[in-house]
Formats: sequence, C-alpha cells, structure tokens
Amino acid sequence: MRSTYLLVDLFTIIVPFLFSFHPKLRFHLYFKYFFAANFVAGFIFICWDIYFTKLGVWGFNPEYVLGAYVYNLPVEEILFFICIPFSCVFTYHCLNIFYKFQWKKKNIDVFIIILSLILFITGVSFYYKLYTSSTFISLSLLLLFLHFYIKVNWLSKLFTIYPVLLIPFFIVNGILTGTGLENPVVWYNNSHNLGIRLLTIPLEDIFYGLELIILNISIFEYLKKKYLSEKKII
Repeated sequence: MRSTYLLVDLFTIIVPFLFSFHPKLRFHLYFKYFFAANFVAGFIFICWDIYFTKLGVWGFNPEYVLGAYVYNLPVEEILFFICIPFSCVFTYHCLNIFYKFQWKKKNIDVFIIILSLILFITGVSFYYKLYTSSTFISLSLLLLFLHFYIKVNWLSKLFTIYPVLLIPFFIVNGILTGTGLENPVVWYNNSHNLGIRLLTIPLEDIFYGLELIILNISIFEYLKKKYLSEKKII
C-alpha cells in the first residue's frame, strides 16, 4: 500500500515515455524543451503545493507513500508534477501531429472571455475558500494574459484536446482522491473548496490540472518556437 502513489506516477508516465521514441512521434527530440519548461512550471506549482499543505488545504495519507519527504511533500508528489505534465504534453504533441485543431479567432476570443469571467467571478465570490479562489483567479488571469497579450495560437488546440486528457485525469485523480481505496491518497479540506465532487475528485482539480498543463505547454511552445526560428536563421 505504501507504494500506491509511486505506482500511480510510474504508470502515468511509462507508456508516453516509451512511445516518445516512435519514429512518427519523435517526442524525444523535444525532451530538453519539455524538461526546461517543466522545471519552471513545476517549481511554481510545488511552492504552491508546499504552502497549501502547510495551511491544511490538502494533505497526504502516510499509508500510501514511501515516507521520503521534500519539506512537507512526499517525494511522490514531486514526481506527480513531472509525470502528469509529461504525459499531457506528449498527448498534446501527438494529437497536434495527426490532427489540425484550430478555432475561428472570434470563437476562441469569446470562449476565453466567458471562461475567464466565470472563473474570476467565482474565485472572487469564494475568496475565503483558498483552493477555489487561488485556482480560479490565477487561471482566469493566465488565460487572458496568454491569449490577448502574448497572443499564443495553441489555446484552441488545447481546449479541443483537453476532454481527451480528462479521461486519464479521472482515472489518476480518482485513485489519488480515494476511488477504489479505503482512504484517499490525497485528502482535501472541504472548507477550502466548493465541496463539489466528481466521484471523489474536487471540481477545482479540473481547473488546477488545466492550469498546470497550460503553464507547461506555454513555456514548452515558447522554447520550441525559439529554437526553430534560430535554426532557420542559421
């Protein structure tokens, strides 16, 4: 039982890692961009995680972790911020190769504005619930910043792909939040979230996961684009 969280991490990443070397996918060529992006995004989310664990917003069941900790986080939680983004960015990379997802500019503009407004208003309305407010407000601002200021061109692709990513998300997060287990691997203090659960998964996790993926992809795409543009110049 103490290897449960570690096994979840390993099973999440093993197949995407092996298929990264497939000749049609060749994601291994982009490893350095992913891990550079993941280092920055992971650092931000790990600091967030450490702080919220200290405040009791969430915590970890010692029955399901090996017992090695970094500050107050089990090492499996650190690995989570590598394994999950790797699998998601790999899936994004693969689907982007085989399918061309692109919304009309007006449609993505309206979608980002409406989603950001809903997230921001909800976050402000529930300012006293730390998980809800911090996740919803930060995601709304990140979306507006990337779409209207940085003007990235991949958000419509991600929002098309995200429903696919939610399938393994429900499996992984379901296990971590207690589906099929006597107790959850990761527990949540409901006084800091809306109390809305999808099976055992807090609603906020969907948007927390989305923000984690967006931050990884934004840096990954920036580094990849910069490399390709420099290569053309050379």
